[in-house]
Parts: sequence; C-alpha cells; structure tokens
Amino acid sequence: MLNFETDHVIVLSSQEEVFTFLSDLNNYKSLMPDSASHWESTADHCKFKLSGMANIGLAFESKTPVSRLDLVSYGEVMFPFKLTIHLNKVSETETEAKLVFAGDVNPFMRMMVEKPIQNFFNYLVHKVQKHFGKV
Repeated sequence: MLNFETDHVIVLSSQEEVFTFLSDLNNYKSLMPDSASHWESTADHCKFKLSGMANIGLAFESKTPVSRLDLVSYGEVMFPFKLTIHLNKVSETETEAKLVFAGDVNPFMRMMVEKPIQNFFNYLVHKVQKHFGKV
C-alpha cells in the first residue's frame, strides 16, 4: 500500500465555494500541470495522461457537503487508488484543504511511483490555493 497526505494549504475562499468548484471534475483541467495531456472529463469523472507516468482517471465515489470529496481510480490505471479531499472551515473566507491518497501498489512499483504521485497531488492542492488567490 502507498498512503500519504499532501501539504495542508489555506485557500482564500469559503468552504462552500471551494467545495462547489472541486465537486465538478471539469474544473480540474485548470489545476493540471503543463505535462498533462489527453484530457477528458465530465462533471463526475476525468482521465488524463501525465508525461513520464501512466494514465490517471478519477471518479467521484461520494461527496459530504462542503467538507469532503471521495474519489476513486477510474478507467485504465496502473493500480487502484482512493483520493480524499478534506476541506475544513478556518473562517468565512478561508478554508484549509488537503488530499489523502491510498493506493494498492506493490513494493516494487511503489519505489518507482511514490515520489511522482506525491509531487503531483501536492501540486494539485497548491493549484487549488493559487486558483482562489494565495495567502
């Protein structure tokens, strides 16, 4: 298993606004690095390719209004995984965000994918922060 938590960031927006934005996977295209290609999305699932990595697909498993989004791997992926987005209200105009990743990765593959995947999801959480304005 590969488990990690991204950086915790403060987003300059209400918890409701951040949740609404992240509840539509079409919006994730604006969060992607330049190395992302072959983007396809609907409101409920997306898939893309990162250079140097395999295909990544995400689909919503469940949504807990304004505080949590649970996503699972979608489509043809190297291994099954779950990604949970946690949103905590700091104030009326600030939200703390973090991502928690859990992937079913064998030990050999873990050595190859751990850093790139961790870097990618840290990049995403910082892009959410940047999207709403940085602290």
